Amino acid sequence: MNRSRRTMALAVVTLSTAAVITACGGSGGASDDASRGGSAPAAGAQDLNLHPVADLKQGGTLKMAIEQWISQYNPNQVDGTQGDASAITELVEPELFRLDAKGVPHRNPDFLASAEVVSTAPQVVRYRLNPKAKWSDGKPLSWRDFAAQWKALNGTDKRFAAADTSGYAQISDVARGADDQEVTVTFGTPYADWQNLFDPLLPASLNATPESFAKAWAGTVPVTANAFKIGAYDRTAQTITAVPDPNWWGEKPKLDKVIFWALDGSSYVDAYLNKEIDYTSAASPEAYQRLKGDKGTDIRIGARWDQVTLSLNGRRGPLRDLRVRQAVMLGVDRTALAKVAGKDLPFQPKVLGNHFFMPNQEGYQDNAGSFGKRDVARAKKLLDAAGWRDAGPGKPRTKDGARLTLDYVLPSDTAGLAMDQAKLTQQMLGEIGVDAQLRKVPSNDYFDKYVHRSNYDLSQFRQVDQVFRSQAYSGYRMPQGGNTFSNYGGVSSPEVDRLLLAASRTTDVKKQIALYNQADAAVWELGHSLPLYQRPQILAVRKDLANFGATGLGSEQLVKAGRLK
Repeated sequence: MNRSRRTMALAVVTLSTAAVITACGGSGGASDDASRGGSAPAAGAQDLNLHPVADLKQGGTLKMAIEQWISQYNPNQVDGTQGDASAITELVEPELFRLDAKGVPHRNPDFLASAEVVSTAPQVVRYRLNPKAKWSDGKPLSWRDFAAQWKALNGTDKRFAAADTSGYAQISDVARGADDQEVTVTFGTPYADWQNLFDPLLPASLNATPESFAKAWAGTVPVTANAFKIGAYDRTAQTITAVPDPNWWGEKPKLDKVIFWALDGSSYVDAYLNKEIDYTSAASPEAYQRLKGDKGTDIRIGARWDQVTLSLNGRRGPLRDLRVRQAVMLGVDRTALAKVAGKDLPFQPKVLGNHFFMPNQEGYQDNAGSFGKRDVARAKKLLDAAGWRDAGPGKPRTKDGARLTLDYVLPSDTAGLAMDQAKLTQQMLGEIGVDAQLRKVPSNDYFDKYVHRSNYDLSQFRQVDQVFRSQAYSGYRMPQGGNTFSNYGGVSSPEVDRLLLAASRTTDVKKQIALYNQADAAVWELGHSLPLYQRPQILAVRKDLANFGATGLGSEQLVKAGRLK
């Protein structure tokens, strides 16, 4: 899918496949090569082929590929942070706020009659639910759903394996208001990104117990409340089908079906050209060259929060040593990887010097410091200091009889650009005496059994849609016991925790930006991960599809998507 928005700290998707969905307003496009080598789109850029709903046909099917069969649909559970799973859940569950083209949240009247801060000392938010809003089991949305979600995600009951407690941990009380459809949320400490919470809102039954939290939505979405519901799961065909919910109280969808097909990522372009799916990424050189001239295809470009990352697992093996992590960072030429990614594209990806901001975002500054450029000599000195002896050109270093070998895990469908980059990284690390062994694992297991379980030394994937700044916390916070939250490599420090929490607790934008940049500088020194570049959002979409495509920082509204008459 095209995006997963904000149900977890950082939605994670593989590099080799199309990605994840969600759209809003905006327009414009770039379907030729005139802008090649130009600047990346500014924040707020979208390309959705906007049309009034009256211009659309009633009916039709939208077919899209996803990375894997979904085993966990609870987006707040540690195994539910895969991007496609969260995006499917968001399609069928209450979306309290929608993001505009610049990522600014706005109340969704289908679910909220009002939502406002009614006090600042302490911070109190009052929600008034739309009285028409009901769950598919017939129960009205109520304050009880808010209370159950807060209790499951505030971190006080460790039996709930929550992917992210950000914001919820700062709430001191969730109470019934004038009636069941009014909710009062009181914060013990201020929380700037309060619109990020309870979105999507999930039914109290899911959050009732640790067991229901972990198992009730494993492989299924039993309760929904949106314009679409899940109509069918076909494990044999690897498809999940969403259909309009006849009980929906809002604007009726134009589409009859939305089909999500779990497909090998290397087959996406062929599936699109064969008209088996209706959109795919054109962000890799090989895909762009094959798709840009296809008859009936629009190339739609937006500015998405999309970071390509080399993740370093500090929980096991040689990478537990800070010096080895820093050496790996210094051994990789990020500029070379970005150039490979941008070959023949309309614009070149920007190398990243920040974990929390994109280059086209307010607040971005390059904090990479001495890790900003490849430094083979320094990398070798760090490995020497860590006790890894140089065994000569082309040979892995050794220590106490062991070779300096790292397990570089890839999904089995890795091909093209992703494979080229993995091999290039392997070659670069070999030059400093690190043996990066490329190991392909089943694509359906890549997240569930490897990334989420910290079962790798190195892996390259994408972190997407960190529109609310506080979403960063779970990806960089200190693990608690067996729960790494979304910090799969387990690298953090009390200082990073303190800075990120302080940033989430200030409503002063300038102070927030300064705190996130201080945290970022500390994260670079820790060797948490290596941000590579901002991945372009370049999509190939059927020309007759309207109100759909490159959403940038905005929210998808599939209820408005459809085929032109």
